[in-house]
This record gives sequence, C-alpha cells and structure tokens, in this order.
Amino acid sequence: MKYIDSELEDKTILITGGAGFIGSNLAFYFQKNHPKAKVVILDCFRDTEILSNGNLKSFGHFKNLLGFKGEIISGDINNKDLLLSLELNYKFDYIFHEAAISDTTAKEQGLMIQTNVNAYKDILNLAISHSANMIYASSAATYGNAASPQRVGREDPQNVYGFSKLSMDYLSREYMNKTDISIVGLRYFNVYGKNEYFKNSTASMVLQFGLQLLAAKNPKLFVDSDKIFRDFIYIEDIIQANIKAMNPKKSGIYNVGTAKARSFQDIVDILQAELQTDLECEYIANPYVGSYQFHTQADITTTRDALGYEPAYEMEDAIRAYVDEIKRVYEEEVK
Repeated sequence: MKYIDSELEDKTILITGGAGFIGSNLAFYFQKNHPKAKVVILDCFRDTEILSNGNLKSFGHFKNLLGFKGEIISGDINNKDLLLSLELNYKFDYIFHEAAISDTTAKEQGLMIQTNVNAYKDILNLAISHSANMIYASSAATYGNAASPQRVGREDPQNVYGFSKLSMDYLSREYMNKTDISIVGLRYFNVYGKNEYFKNSTASMVLQFGLQLLAAKNPKLFVDSDKIFRDFIYIEDIIQANIKAMNPKKSGIYNVGTAKARSFQDIVDILQAELQTDLECEYIANPYVGSYQFHTQADITTTRDALGYEPAYEMEDAIRAYVDEIKRVYEEEVK
C-alpha cells in the first residue's frame, strides 16, 4: 500500500540499518511504491562478533535484501570518516535511521551509548547539513515499568538500551529547537513480521511460536501468559508510520503501536488456528518476575494527530498475512 501521494522523483533516501528487519522492509517499500527515488542503504552487516550475553552484535543480513536494486554501503555508523564521506558525496533528502544495537539484554553500556546516542548525533548533523528530514527509531523500552497506557513524557527505562533511546529523544528535542528540518522519533512497541528471522533469539514471539508449532513442538509459555499483555504491532503498520513521518505536521516523539494490548496466549491460539495445529501448551516459571513488563499499550493520540497514522492490522489479520512467510522461513532456514 502507498502511504503518500508524492512520487519522490529525484529524491535520495538514506536508510541506516537497511539490512536489518525494519530497514529492509522500508527499502522494499520505496522500491515498489516509489521507483523513481534513489535509495541508499548503510549497514555493517552481521559477522561473528558477539556481545557478552552471547548474542550477535549486528543482525543485518544480505538475505533480507535479496531483490533490492538500490545502492548498498557496508559500514559502521561509528566510523566518522564514513559519515564524512556520505556528507561530501551524497545529497540526502530523507534519512531513516534504524541502525542501533537493539538487544535489550546487552550489558556493554559504553558501546550502547556510543552507537545509539553519539553516532546518532553525527547522523543528525549530517541530516542538517543536507537539509534532510530525519525519521529515527526510538523504542517503547524507554517506558520500562511505566503504567499503561504508555505516554510520551512518562518514561522509566530499566536497561541501558531503553536509556540510550531516551537519550536520543532528548537530543532530538534539543535539535528540533534549532533547525528547520523535521525530526521524528518513532517509539516502536513489539514489532513482528517479514525479515525478522535473522534477529535470532531477539525475533518476536510470533515468529518463535510459529516455528515451534511447525516443528510439532509444544509451545512454551510463561505461567499466566493469558495475563501478560503487550502492544504487538505488525511490520506493515511500522512502515506506514515511517512513511507518514517523512513530512509530519510537527516534529516530535511519537508512539507506534496498535493501542491494544494482547496476550502471549492470544498469539499461540491464533497461530494454532492458522496453522491447523492443536499442540498442548507447556507453561514454565517466569524467571524475569521483578524485571518484566506485564502490560504495554501505546497511547497513539498524538501519533494520529501529527502523522495521520492509523493502525490497519488487528493481530488476527496480521498473523494471517504473516503465516505464509513463517512457513517459508521454516522450510528454507530452519528445517
């Protein structure tokens, strides 16, 4: 679906983290709907480097870009020489900043701040030098244990990732007051959809439960999963919000969710219906009690007003749209 009327002819768009989950979906959106735009992807791509928790440092994967015909640059946003080269050799009209260390369990505080905050400041300066509108990924992790519905201004981050994203938001507000470009931060809630497989263990539980069911494994949920609620949002609505943020009514920080909280039990039940399975759920103790969000729900009032955003997918519709991709991933990557 096309979310803006402009053809973006002769416009140049930079997508950092463009080989990742959300970045690659953005790239293909433009390729399909705005073929006259020039799309440049910057990503450091995955290698063997891991964090202290055992997870990969980078989730960008070439398979997420199979079929993409635009320009691809391999590089790290922490590389100031690379950013200077981008400033001197391109003229961007829009920058979508998706690159980050996005692992909420990462312990490397210095690396998290350097990558998510300090490099973002450099990219903001690039946007200003090019008069390019900035759209960047913030996160619902900024809210931590804040009560539902989560509203901008009521943050309580509980990990360094959430802290880094909140720091990005503070920096953005400072820049909004001294520049004419638009700057929009999008606080993503629990996103799921195509191209998330290479996030490995940090991929959504929608995908993980789906792969368990296809492997004829009993889905494992925490005890009382019917009482644990999240605002789960399908990738298509994330793309909608990003595109509508290109020319907002006003700069700002906006939640991107569905404004509806659904349970993990709902996910399994819907998947079982779509996959025509009837496997018994196994319930295990929740080891994260005390440091675990039991309810998230985005307040999207300001998002509707500023961006014209309206979530289009109920969970049932989204999982139905996603299930063929889950089957493909199982057959080609897992089985």
